[in-house]
Order: sequence, then C-alpha cells, then structure tokens
Amino acid sequence: MSDTIWICGLSGAGKTTIGRAVAARVGYLLDGDILRDGLNINLGHTIEGRRENIRRAAEVCKILNDAGVTVVAAFITPFPELQQLVRMIIPRVKMVYLDVPLMVCEARDPKGLYARARAGAITEFTGVSSPFVPPENPDLVLKEMDINDAVKKILCLLDRS
Repeated sequence: MSDTIWICGLSGAGKTTIGRAVAARVGYLLDGDILRDGLNINLGHTIEGRRENIRRAAEVCKILNDAGVTVVAAFITPFPELQQLVRMIIPRVKMVYLDVPLMVCEARDPKGLYARARAGAITEFTGVSSPFVPPENPDLVLKEMDINDAVKKILCLLDRS
C-alpha cells in the first residue's frame, strides 16, 4: 500500500505547483481542478458540495494507494471536519499545510479568483467570504519557501529523500 500526501492551504498558496514537483518524483498529482473538470463537475461550492468534493477525492486517493500508487493531493480543504474526513478515508495520509498569508495568495491570484470574490462575483470564497481553518495536527507545515526545499521536506515525510 502506498501513501497520500494531502497538501492543503488557500487558493494561490502553491499547492498544485509544489504537488506537481513532488508527484514528478513519487507518483500522481490529483488536484481540485482535475476533479472539478470531470468526476466532480456536478458539484457546487456550497458546504455540501465541498464536502462531497473532498470525500470523492479521498476515495480516489485510497483506490490509487491500494493499487500501489503514491498520490499527491492538492485541495484547499478549509474546514476541520473535511481534514478529519480525509484522515478517516485514507489510511496512510500525510497532511501538509501550506501556511502562506492571505495577502501573498491574493497578490499571486493566478486565476483572478480573489479579485472576483472581492467584487462579489464569487460567493463563499475561502479566505474572503468563507473561512480557512488550518489543520490542528498537520504532519508538516510549510511556510513560503523555495519549491526545491518544500519538495525535499515532503519527500522526507515519505522517507524518499
């Protein structure tokens, strides 16, 4: 059985960027955009939609882990109950929290989502009109750092440095 590295944090924190670099070394990247463009296309961003998005993502990770694939999952995962759900579903999950300040994420705003949320075009946007609650006991906390340093720290979690 393989592991899942679950990277959570605000939009624009670097989850997918770091996840892509880790996955190039150890496995497969699964992120919110991938699932919401296909498997989860029918889900909205309500509390129920977010919960189901995370539940399905965790189930996919578990299936891939059972098949021997290490998964790097990059999902905002803003609420403690969602973080706990991930831990319940995936037996060998390592939770990595990208602790990047809102103002840094908002300055990056790669998809223009913060600007749209501030203008009221997006409701229930994490960090603006919906909270992000950091995980209580993440396996690793990464602050803003060089991608290579972040990858090394994550690989150490897997004992694959």
